Amino acid sequence: MEYRNLGRSGLKVSTITMGTMTMGGKGWASMVGSQGVDEARRLIDMCLDAGVNLIDTANAYSAGASEEIIGEVLGGKRKNDVLIATKARFPMGEGVNNQGLSRHHLIRECEASLKRLNTDVIDLYQVHQWDGQTPLEETMAALDTLVQHGKVRYIGCSNFSGWHIMKAMGISASDHRHRFVSQQIHYTLEAREAEYELLPISIDQGLGVLVWSPIAGGLLSGKHRRNHTPEGSRQAAGWTEPPIRDVDRLWAIVDVLVEIAESRGVSAAQVALAWLIGRKAVTSVIIGGRTEEQFRDNLAAADLKLTEDERSRLDTVSAPPVLYPYWHQMQTAAERLGEADLSLLGPHIAKA
Repeated sequence: MEYRNLGRSGLKVSTITMGTMTMGGKGWASMVGSQGVDEARRLIDMCLDAGVNLIDTANAYSAGASEEIIGEVLGGKRKNDVLIATKARFPMGEGVNNQGLSRHHLIRECEASLKRLNTDVIDLYQVHQWDGQTPLEETMAALDTLVQHGKVRYIGCSNFSGWHIMKAMGISASDHRHRFVSQQIHYTLEAREAEYELLPISIDQGLGVLVWSPIAGGLLSGKHRRNHTPEGSRQAAGWTEPPIRDVDRLWAIVDVLVEIAESRGVSAAQVALAWLIGRKAVTSVIIGGRTEEQFRDNLAAADLKLTEDERSRLDTVSAPPVLYPYWHQMQTAAERLGEADLSLLGPHIAKA
């Protein structure tokens, strides 16, 4: 297992993170999984034994049950060997103040998460989604308070747009607040939109990147093929993340994944994960699953190194279009582009 610094921080995290949305099985999360304490303990032990040192959860996963299970499992001697990341933003009750990124909601939910996780401090506390109705100054001040009071060690964001992140970073600098060290994003071979703004921002601003649903909810596992949705899968249960805008492109990507996987004697999921782990700016990919077999398979991706030819084939079949203003920059500013710009435009310029 390789370990990388999380952004500009000195915190080192494994290139594979354990995701825990499948724990608890309450409400909407029941479509994903329903693992209890005993099964979660086996899976957590498996991940820790493989070198994983970061477990990611959220207060909204099964209405807090995921955090409670993690707290019970890690309540023993191994707690100091693993980092815990959680999130807040989504509704945790019926009241009008039971959601969002207000000081009221964030501090209350952080304290509730600490109790459920059976810990004194959260290693990485992430705002789970944007809140356009709360001043960002209030949100960043509340997060800074949590760090100052020793309840949180590092802060991050998730599912922010480019301008959201840059506004938050600007407020942190001007108000002398703790800054985000990471962003948690959706990024896969099928969904490469993050390459337009989010990954360049990470390179430029020194943000770590944690990738959620790195095999697109199982769509890139090789088990989903044209005209075949596996029984018992999320999609069969009505799961709609991620939205697929070009079905033909999805299956073309899966075809290449399967071809490479079969030639290497590994799973398509491992190839998809290895592609991500090797992408510039990516710190760690968050794996999840309903079974030990799924976790064991995904964990093996940590040791899979793709060849340049394999990467080129995957890059080509999944390449996103060069949107404006990037095509204009590529045509008229190629000699003045920086490292962050070239993370998107470099491969296109090389082929021109």
